[in-house]
Order: sequence, then C-alpha cells, then structure tokens
Amino acid sequence: MNITKAIIPVAGLGTRFLPATKAQPKEMLTIVDKPAIQYIVEEAVASGIKQIFLITSQSKRALEDYFDYNFELEYRLKKSGKTEVLKTVHQLSQLADFIYIRQKEPAGCGDAILCAKEFVKNEPCAIMFGDDVIDSQEPCLKQLIKVYNKYGDPVIAVSQVSKKEVEQFGVIKGIKVEDRIYQIKEIVEKPKLSEAPSNLAVVGRYIVTPDLLKGLENFKPKPGKEKGMTDGLEISMKNRPLYACEIKGEWYTCGDKLGFLKANIVFGLKDKKINKELRKFLRTNF
Repeated sequence: MNITKAIIPVAGLGTRFLPATKAQPKEMLTIVDKPAIQYIVEEAVASGIKQIFLITSQSKRALEDYFDYNFELEYRLKKSGKTEVLKTVHQLSQLADFIYIRQKEPAGCGDAILCAKEFVKNEPCAIMFGDDVIDSQEPCLKQLIKVYNKYGDPVIAVSQVSKKEVEQFGVIKGIKVEDRIYQIKEIVEKPKLSEAPSNLAVVGRYIVTPDLLKGLENFKPKPGKEKGMTDGLEISMKNRPLYACEIKGEWYTCGDKLGFLKANIVFGLKDKKINKELRKFLRTNF
C-alpha cells in the first residue's frame, strides 16, 4: 500500500524560543526565507505524501493561514507585476491537501497523534515532527518509505550523535540486519552516557501502521505522565518487528536555539542570493 498520508503534530507551546513564540508558532520561525514547517511539508511532498494532517492548538492559526489561499495578497502581487514571488506564494496552497484539528489540551505527542486516528483509518502513514529539519539529497521520509516497502513493518529514522549528546535523545538498542538498517529491541529515553545502548538517536520521522495508534489509544500513562511516541512504539514492538533506518543527511534539531541557528547558517550558505556575502562575513568575523 502506498503511503500518502502524513501526521505533523504542531501543538507545542515553543517555550524554548520565548518571547519570540509568544505571538507566533515556533514552526513559523524562518530558516533563511522559509518557515521551518515548510521544510517539513516539502520533504513530505517530495516523498509522495498527498494528504497532510496538522495537529494544532489555539495559538497556531498562522499555520493554517500560511498554507491557505490568500486572494488579496495574490491579487496585489499580480497587479504589481511581482510574478516570481506570486508563483512562490501561490504554490504553498497547492503543495498538498491540508487537514487541521486542534488538540484539546497538552497531553503529550502520543495524545496529539491520536487526534488523527480517523484520518489514518487502516492505512500505514508517516509521522513527522516539526522540530527536525533534515538536509539530504534523498528526502529523509522517502528513505524510510523504501525500508517500509521492503520489510512491511514500522520504521523510525535514527542518526548518529556524539557521546555528549546521547543524554538529550531517545536512543535505540538494535541488531543490524543490513547496511544502515537495524531491528530495534529497545528504545531508551534520554539515557545516561554509561547506560546508552548505542549512539543512534531517534529522529522525528516515522512510518507507522494502524496497530500503533490502537496501542496508543489503549495505553494509560502513569499519573502525572503524558502519552509519548515511545509508548506507542514499545507496544507495537510486542506484536511485530520495528526497524530503524540510519538516515543519509544532516539532521538539525530546530527545537532549540543552537540547532536552529546552525540550520540557518547551513541553508544560508546554500542560498545562491546570499551565500557569497554570508561566507565572506563568517570568514572575516569568525
């Protein structure tokens, strides 16, 4: 079955970027000249995704407006003869079919994903988190879809991190089945370095099957805890294999300031309009 649906949870408050995110979603913060969410959506579309389900909250209206058709803006751009920027703006609403629903309360990413259970129905689908921007020749999600098509079981993206970064991520324990592919035996959330089973950290890209959502729906977290993505993966692993694909590409964790700034520099150096001056500035000052 072709994977044509993607869930993107974007209901978080973005507290790491306050005060910038007090009045705008963190996913709308720009990397060079595009908001971070656009990089995620474009990756999905380039991987064959046709329908995108964004799980939002009351402070995320700007996301809906961004991917919507804006008659007045496009009319004024056309009247002004700004054909190139008009084309760019118009294409945003044509990227995919967008569906939006608000998560009623912040109860974890697992709860947010369950908002899309009627959208997914009985199909495998992609889950993409907006904090992770991946610069790769082949779209990250497309790499995962290839693995899913080969094995027929859920797949998550992983990437090697340094020893000092291990404690910041979920880390897998797995058996290598072929180059860059592992069958996962355990996922350890933010382990101490001495307890980490590997340095393969979980990236916010997943191909999941409907049974994962059913498992999440029935899962009851301990008092004071939220439903997490790892909870669903652990339930799924009891009934079927779970694979990890070590992705080819550079992973930028844009949920924190350092990762966000790194992404801006890298994508700025790739931008033909500003790369020469930016490179000159960096060499001169640093």
